[in-house]
Amino acid sequence: MAKYTPMIEQYLAIKAQVQDAFLFFRLGDFYEMFFEDAVQASRELEITLTGREGGAEERIPMCGIPYHSADNYIARLIEKGFKVAICEQVEDPSQAKGVVRREIVRIVTPGTVMDARSLGESNNYMVSVTETREGSYGFAASDISTGELFVTCLEGSLTLVADEINVYHPSELLAPQDVLTRLRAQAAAGWASTTVMTPREETIHTAADAAVRLEDYFAEQELASLPPQAKQAIQQLMGYLVETQKRSLTHLKHIRLYEQNQYMIMDPFTRRNLELVETVRDRTKKGTLLWQLDKTVTAMGGRLLRRWIEKPLMSASAIQERLEAVDRLYHQLIVRDELKQSLKEVYDLERLVARIAYGNANARDLIALKASLQQVPLLKEICAASGSATLEQLTARMDPCHDVMAWIDDAITEEPPVSIRDGGMIKAGYHAYLDQLREASTNGKQWIAELERQERERTGVKSLKIGYNKVFGYYIEVTKANLPSLEEGRYERKQTLANAERFVTPELKEKEGLILEAQEKMVDLEYQLFMELRDRLSAHISRLQLLAERIATVDVYQSLAAVSAANRYTRPEIGDFYELRIEEGRHPVVEAVMEDGVFIANDTSLSREEGSMLLITGPNMAGKSTYMRQVAMICLMAQIGCFVPASKAQVPILDRIFTRIGAADDLIGGQSTFMVEMMDIQVMTEKATERSLVIIDELGRGTSTGEGMAIAQAVIEFLHDRIGCKTLVSTHFHELAHLEETLGSLRNCCMAVKESGRQVTFLRKLIPGAASTSYGIYCAQIAGLPAGIIDRSYELLNAFEARAELLQGQEQTAVSHSRTAVAKQEPGNAPGDFSANHLGEAPAAPKPQPEQVKEAGVVQLSLFQEAEPPADKHKKKSDPRLEQLAEQVKSADLMNMTPMMAMNFLYELKKHLS
Repeated sequence: MAKYTPMIEQYLAIKAQVQDAFLFFRLGDFYEMFFEDAVQASRELEITLTGREGGAEERIPMCGIPYHSADNYIARLIEKGFKVAICEQVEDPSQAKGVVRREIVRIVTPGTVMDARSLGESNNYMVSVTETREGSYGFAASDISTGELFVTCLEGSLTLVADEINVYHPSELLAPQDVLTRLRAQAAAGWASTTVMTPREETIHTAADAAVRLEDYFAEQELASLPPQAKQAIQQLMGYLVETQKRSLTHLKHIRLYEQNQYMIMDPFTRRNLELVETVRDRTKKGTLLWQLDKTVTAMGGRLLRRWIEKPLMSASAIQERLEAVDRLYHQLIVRDELKQSLKEVYDLERLVARIAYGNANARDLIALKASLQQVPLLKEICAASGSATLEQLTARMDPCHDVMAWIDDAITEEPPVSIRDGGMIKAGYHAYLDQLREASTNGKQWIAELERQERERTGVKSLKIGYNKVFGYYIEVTKANLPSLEEGRYERKQTLANAERFVTPELKEKEGLILEAQEKMVDLEYQLFMELRDRLSAHISRLQLLAERIATVDVYQSLAAVSAANRYTRPEIGDFYELRIEEGRHPVVEAVMEDGVFIANDTSLSREEGSMLLITGPNMAGKSTYMRQVAMICLMAQIGCFVPASKAQVPILDRIFTRIGAADDLIGGQSTFMVEMMDIQVMTEKATERSLVIIDELGRGTSTGEGMAIAQAVIEFLHDRIGCKTLVSTHFHELAHLEETLGSLRNCCMAVKESGRQVTFLRKLIPGAASTSYGIYCAQIAGLPAGIIDRSYELLNAFEARAELLQGQEQTAVSHSRTAVAKQEPGNAPGDFSANHLGEAPAAPKPQPEQVKEAGVVQLSLFQEAEPPADKHKKKSDPRLEQLAEQVKSADLMNMTPMMAMNFLYELKKHLS
């Protein structure tokens, strides 16, 4: 084993504590990395890889970054999913005996980022999952940049846990290794690709977890109400945070316990297909429901609106409260505008408060907090004037925190510096001794200015000046050309420059000591006073967090009201009933992005009496998918407490929305579009209830036509007969239209189309009845396929349709002749003359005898091998052609034939018979 220098030995000992993180090892003004960390960091950060001697035979790989720019490099590593351990010198190098003592002061992970420049608009959640022996799960989600902590318990399969994780889309996930392994298999919709999975020990708590006393962080009454699973998840989370952050976490004070059934449940595919917070194509906000509804003016309001969209309510009374506030603001433009203007002056209180509690807030953060608090009285006044009972109740509990604002106003200057270690942030009059030091410093500087004037007069050198730097202190600088003018013995040379000399005098040195002492004491005292103020504010974190939450809620209300008023949305009627009725419904996002033209509105009526299932047929691009999405969007918007894009809406409270829209090959998982669809359908059939809304687009595609139609019909029958949920199904299988005759709650609808020659106009209007064609070739033409392909497609289509009609006509003629022959043989069994046996079912038609078939002029081929009749030497021998045809029929794979293949097969048989 190589023998290293003491410093490298120290590095290796500290690195052993954080094997899964880059170690930023402080050496003077740099953070250095060695060995494999250096090699990888140089590649990831694109910095130069060097080396140094460390006692071993070979040079040790090494790279470093300046400490003052470390935040930028840390942010880049965190974005790539890495962790960074920051190791600082914890003793004065001048006092150290041997190697300076160093310790890890913080470990930065994707879930523990606090730097404002690295945090986006959205929450940065860390999720903790624990599992009990009984198979239930504890679930905790926390954003330490805002102090939020949500906790629940989940019973049943791990799928529920995966669905809940998808709501928060965490940057980091904590769980035992076994749970992480199983969750990876459940990680639908891609959240696993952006989430760092951090395993904890298989036991419920690691040593760090067990050492954390939850009573030190949370109120006793809150902990008493928690189920054991929830406590385990919080214990695991807090243990990890204490282990990595190594500092106060007093802003994590309030536990928000909820039950999953308090909110509408949506699986990852539904969230993705409806494009609630990010688009499917490029995963951006623009083009989503959040983008359309977000007119918030505070960062915390924007985050709260996203949570509302992700978790629609299930309580009719809570929804009505929200709708009441939106309704009042909807009809009061002036009040909305006043609220918006006042909210513009409010900073991100949640993150400001978190930084204060975390210990990294600067003086400018406190000024931002003061400016925000100054708006609270005005906000309360505006909300009270709105006449909304919801807003009045909300603002009545809004603590203006006058004392906190006064403390900041008394202490901090209006324009403080960024750094808290350079002074200049404490107001005059706040501290008597600080004022004395400032006076001494000011007088000293005035004395320096007076000395400079006197020296110029004494020497006659007008360019003489007195300057200062941190290395040499105060000095008198004279150009070399003017050196003869200086009095000998009075000046002591301090520094030689290219064109000048710097000197000091005894009186300047004496005054310098007094000035520098005063400045040093001022900076230290200001830092001390600021820390005392920040600690004082930390004791009021809970008050400030509650205030931030209420201001955010007001912001969301004004946002929903502004969007609803601008887009002519309507207040929905919502409650615990079954019927869903929408008049002139519109898709909120599609309507918003239309540059020209008018969005065609459509009605929706789903009820037990009129039918709870729509089977929608029609061509591609006619608007089927948009229509079905808009129904889901309107229901969801109603349940978050927003007005909806319709002239009138009666919306029931849905427990779940399921969507299967569009092709979705899972190439990484090795699943085809059809398999993904079947897996989605399986989730629907397993979890849907009578209170659910199920949307399936193009059901049954991806396999042969026969099998696709069979599966589509079976699924429709299952949803109709077994579940009874509200269902919208679109399909190109027009043959399924017959289900309207046998399923009492199913109705056929189609998208209206206007034809004129080869010109087709999609009217985007939903009308009763089934469509007769899909206009696939026309859609291909619109897509720009060559004219030769389009023309040939129409030729083939016409030929196929003509052939199908011919075969259908021949088949009907044969059946008609056969029935005529049977009727002549047995008049009592004529078609329609059924007996009452078989429990009311019509008896099977009598099998025609060979003579009857012959009389009808029809050759009937047997599909199965039958015993040959006794030879009759007076009859003709069998036709070899018929035997060959019979063999072809026997060997045909009828189960896997598409309709077109079957028509071609029959056509070939007919040619051989001709």
